[in-house]
Amino acid sequence: MPEFVPLAERIVDALLDNDPHLAASAGDHRLDGELPDLSPDGVMARFAMLRDASGALAEVDSDALDPQEQVDHAILNARVERGMFELSEVREHTWNPLAHNPGDLIHELIARPFAPVDVRLESLTQRLEAVPDALAIARSTLRDMPRIHIETAIGQFAGTAALVRDEVPAMLEQAPPMRGTVQPAADAAVAALDEFAGWLREQLPTAERDPRLGRRLWEARLWHTLDTELTAGQVLAKARENLDRIGEDLRRAAAEMTGGPATDDTVRDALGRLGAEHPANDTIVDLAKQTLVETTDFVREHDLVSLVDDPCVIQEMPEFARGVAVAYCDSPGQLETAELPTFYCISPTPADWSPARVESFYREYNNHMIRNLTVHEAMPGHYLQLAHSRRFQGTTRVRKLGVSGPFAEGWAVYAEEVMAGLRFGGLPIRLQQLKMQLRMTINAILDQAVHCDGMTEEEAMALMTGPGFQEEGEAAGKWRRALLTSTQLSTYFVGYTEILDTALRRPAGSSTRAWHDAMIGHGSPPPRHLPLLLGLEPRP
Repeated sequence: MPEFVPLAERIVDALLDNDPHLAASAGDHRLDGELPDLSPDGVMARFAMLRDASGALAEVDSDALDPQEQVDHAILNARVERGMFELSEVREHTWNPLAHNPGDLIHELIARPFAPVDVRLESLTQRLEAVPDALAIARSTLRDMPRIHIETAIGQFAGTAALVRDEVPAMLEQAPPMRGTVQPAADAAVAALDEFAGWLREQLPTAERDPRLGRRLWEARLWHTLDTELTAGQVLAKARENLDRIGEDLRRAAAEMTGGPATDDTVRDALGRLGAEHPANDTIVDLAKQTLVETTDFVREHDLVSLVDDPCVIQEMPEFARGVAVAYCDSPGQLETAELPTFYCISPTPADWSPARVESFYREYNNHMIRNLTVHEAMPGHYLQLAHSRRFQGTTRVRKLGVSGPFAEGWAVYAEEVMAGLRFGGLPIRLQQLKMQLRMTINAILDQAVHCDGMTEEEAMALMTGPGFQEEGEAAGKWRRALLTSTQLSTYFVGYTEILDTALRRPAGSSTRAWHDAMIGHGSPPPRHLPLLLGLEPRP
């Protein structure tokens, strides 16, 4: 029987050696000059590595391990099994052009000063030189693509080309002797990116693939994504129950704010008043910066969780990343050793949106919603939780490989609830937080209904703008996101329910801050592992 710790470390190295995306996101720089090999041979080699890892992990007697290593064994096994499932069943690299966008890997070398500029430029040159061949492989691999994925990819690939054109010259100003090597690679990469975007446009007239996965594939992917004991049916039932409960809470809060009856019309009146106070494309980033100060002061005043001094940079979302989510938190990888900032990015509205849709969007993302969004994305949500996660050191690097989506999103939604419950921002934030609870809950319903039950755009919009009280612009964006992704929208609700369950089991005598620190002090494992890591008794 193999010893677990050395086996786990060998598998961690094999995973990092085979996946530039994983290595970059984890903060490991061994593949900084490479792009993923998505050729048939490359995919086959990666699958074989995962299959061997799965076999080796199966030989470990996990019951003989201590709790920390039991969790690491479960996490590593789940990661390996999910990798094999994605390559053999979903096969997204064969139909989703977004899977071939090198933008995030290029941006990583440009935006994060983890090494001197000349060192990063050497890796960037290698990566840029690999772009033409990688996109040639993409053209030979991609078949039967969904129209919505092609449309989104066209914009993102244009953003990647703009990133290279605009940012590489600025790096070269810091290392002029490298211009003769770097600039030709950049020019060739831009030409290949533009050519690929043109090729995608040519595919639009014949793009007929339904982006929905279907129940069998979606439920299997949900199991791998969530790593929970809940079934798809249980997730849906819990979400529908929560939708009714939060709706009632929102109606009562709106009545308290306006003095009217606890009805849907009163909710719309209250939200309309709040929506009138909103930023614009040229002020939303500055507003987010202001709200980070406010949320940090509030967390400190109420001693909710230990603060950190890690830098957080709030900026406009890069073009290559737009088209899926309105905001995201991009933190340094769990293995990163350099002192780097976390990026909290917000996307302005698309240039082709009508003034009416832009106005609708900012009624949704009004001043109060941005405060709640900052709680979620930054303080005490993703930014703070991930900073604590990076400080965790185990006997293996398993939990340094990445972050459980349900854990990260569950903690962020829970953080919203805690802040609003302590009256951060008063009743306006309470209304926005309840509305976000509705959005999170509807996300889980939408995810399953779209991919498994054939929900139409009209039905989805009615759900989001009706009982969800969302603005048309937000609902339209979420409809696109539901088609562009699968199972990710369920991570918020499932993660929140499991994080909340653990939070409510705080031992007598333990302070709020101490318990929160303990909850986020074990890396970012799937939430179902938290009770074991915290020494709680299993649920009956």
